[in-house]
Amino acid sequence: MTEGFRKFFASESSGGIVLAIAAMLALVISNSGWADAYVAFTQIQGELRIGGDALVLAKPLLVWVNDLWMAVFFFLVGLEIKREFVAGELATRAQVVLPAVAALGGMVVPALIYAAINHGDPAALRGWAIPAATDIAFAIGIVTLLGSRVPPSLKIFLTAVAIIDDLGAIVVIALFYTSQLSLVMLGGAAACLVVLALLNRSGVTRADPYVPVGLVLWLCVLKSGVHATLAGVATALFIPTRDAKGGSPAEALEHGLHPWVAFLVLPMFAFANAGVSLQGMRPSDLLAALPLGIALGLLGGKAIGVFGSAWLLVKAGLAARPKGSSWMQFFGVCVLCGIGFTMSLFIGGLAFEGMDATYETRVKLGVLGGSLLSGVIGALILSRGARSAESA
Repeated sequence: MTEGFRKFFASESSGGIVLAIAAMLALVISNSGWADAYVAFTQIQGELRIGGDALVLAKPLLVWVNDLWMAVFFFLVGLEIKREFVAGELATRAQVVLPAVAALGGMVVPALIYAAINHGDPAALRGWAIPAATDIAFAIGIVTLLGSRVPPSLKIFLTAVAIIDDLGAIVVIALFYTSQLSLVMLGGAAACLVVLALLNRSGVTRADPYVPVGLVLWLCVLKSGVHATLAGVATALFIPTRDAKGGSPAEALEHGLHPWVAFLVLPMFAFANAGVSLQGMRPSDLLAALPLGIALGLLGGKAIGVFGSAWLLVKAGLAARPKGSSWMQFFGVCVLCGIGFTMSLFIGGLAFEGMDATYETRVKLGVLGGSLLSGVIGALILSRGARSAESA
C-alpha cells in the first residue's frame, strides 16, 4: 500500500471517530433538557451581503452548513475522484471495473428495496436514493480500527467503491433533486465553468485563481435551483493535477483541506443534522415504511448489491477478488458499505425539504439504524473472517 493511502486511512479513521462523537452528541442533546437550545442553535440566522443590498443571503445555520459547508466537502470529494481516476486506484480499466460494478449494484438494489417497501406512498418515494449512499469516513474508520484483520486490498476496494458511490450520488442529486430552474443563473454558472476551463487550458497551475471563480459558481448554482454543493465538485475537476515542477496542485489542495473537512465540516454537518427527538416514540415507529425501507436498503440492499454484482463479475472471469482476502472478509466489507450516514442524511434533507417534519424524523431513524447495524455486523463478519483465515 502506498504512503498516500496510509495517510488517507489514518485521517479517515480519526475523522470517523470525531464524526461519530458529533452524531452521538446531537442525539443526546436533542433528547435532554437542552433540546430547545439545540434547535435554536441550528436556526441561528446568518447573513451575507454583497454590494450593499444588491444581493442578500439570509439563512439559518443549518442551511449554511448544508449548502455552503457541504460544498467544501463536495469540493474535496471532487479532488479525490479526480486523483483516483487520473493516477490512483481507478486509473486503469482493470482497476476500476470491480469497484465500479459493485458500486452500481450497491446503488440500484437499495433503491429498489426502498421503493418496494414504500410503493404505496408517492411522497415517501421521493427518498428512493437515501439508502444508495456510502459514508467513506465511517466505513474507513471501522476497517482501520480493525487493523490487520482487514487486508490492504479490501481497504482500497472499499475506498474505491465509496468514491464511485459519491460520484453516483452527485449525479443523482443533479438529476433528481433540483427545484425550479433559473435560466439566468444557469447561464452564469455556465460562464463560470468556461472561465475555469480557460484557466486550466491556459496552464494556470496555482489553485488561487480557481477558488474565487468557484465561489461565484457556487452562488450562481445556489440561485439556479440546482443544489449548490455541486459547484464544489465542478470546481475541483478543473484544478490541475500537475505543474511545471512536477508537483500536484490538486493533491496539495486535497491534503490541505482534508483535516478541515474531516474534523470540522463533517462533524458540524453531523451535529446539525443527526439530532432527533425520541420522546414519545414507540418501537412500531421504527417499522414504519420509510425508516424500514432506508434501514433495510442500507443493511441488506448494500450488502446484496455490492457483493452480488462483484461476485458475478469475479465468477464470470471479468475481474479478480481483492488479493489476500477470503469471500467472508470480502462480504464483511460489502456490509460496511451500508453505512450511509453523511450522504444519506444529506439526500434525505433534499428529498423531503419543506415537507412535514415527520419525514425528517423517520429519515434520521432509518439512516442511523441502518448505518449502525451495517457497521456492527460488518465489523463482526470481518473479525470472524480474519480468525478463519488465521486458522486455515
